[in-house]
Amino acid sequence: MCGRYASFREAQALADAFDVEEITERAAQLPASYNVAPTDGARIVVDRVPKPASEAPDDAQARQPAPPPRRELHVARWGLVPGWAKDLSVGARMFNARSDSLATKSAFAKSLRGRRCVVVADGYYEWLKEDVPGQSKPKRTPFYIHRSDDEPLAFAGLYAWWPDPAKSRDDPDRWVLSTTIVTEDARGGLEAIHDREPVVLSHEAIGPWLDPAITTPDEALAALTLPTPPLSWYEVDSRVGSVQNNDASLTDPV
Repeated sequence: MCGRYASFREAQALADAFDVEEITERAAQLPASYNVAPTDGARIVVDRVPKPASEAPDDAQARQPAPPPRRELHVARWGLVPGWAKDLSVGARMFNARSDSLATKSAFAKSLRGRRCVVVADGYYEWLKEDVPGQSKPKRTPFYIHRSDDEPLAFAGLYAWWPDPAKSRDDPDRWVLSTTIVTEDARGGLEAIHDREPVVLSHEAIGPWLDPAITTPDEALAALTLPTPPLSWYEVDSRVGSVQNNDASLTDPV
C-alpha cells in the first residue's frame, strides 16, 4: 500500500513532465511536501474534454466534432469520497484502491469508467516490518522508493466529486475533488519490503489511462498491464513516521 509520499517539484516542472496544458491556481500554489498523508492535498493530472462554448442549437452542436481533451493539473483531497458518501470521513480509509477490485467495488467502479487520473509524486515511503525476539511489536524500517532515473512518479489514480450538503448550490467550494492511488501486488524486489505497491505508469501508459474516450473497465485496466519504469529505494530515518515532520531530510538515506 501507499500511505505516505513526497511531492516537492514545482507545478511548472510537473506540467512540463506530463504535457499539462493548464495548471489550476490551487495546483500552482500547493507548497512542497516531503510527507504527504491521507486527507492532504495531492496534485493530480486529468484529461478533460472542454465544454463547448458555442451558443448554437443542440442539433448544430451535435454535428460539430468533439474538441480534443485538455490535460490539466489539479489539487485533490487524498482519500476518495464517492458522490454518495454522507460525509468526508469516508475518504480517510480510501486513500488506496486495489487494482483487482476497481471494477466491482461500488466506491471505485464509476470512477474507473470515466474519472481516472495520475497522482504525481517524487517518491513514496514504505515500511518493512520485522519480528524481533522478545518484543511484542515488530520493528518498522522506512524506505524511500523513487524512479531510478529520478523522473517524477505517475501513480495510477481515480478521482471523484462530492457535493458538500452544508454548502449552498452556488458556493464554488461546494464540490470537493478527491482521489485515490491504485495498488497492485509488489514485484521487482519490492515484495521484500511490502506485499503491495502503487501502480506506477510509464509515459506510454499515461495516455491510455487518462483517455476519456475509454469507458469500459477492461479497456481502462489494460493500461495497468503495460511495462512500468524501474524503481530504486533506500532506507530513510524513522522521523518520516510522524506527519509533524516535513522537511527535505526525510528523503536522505541513512
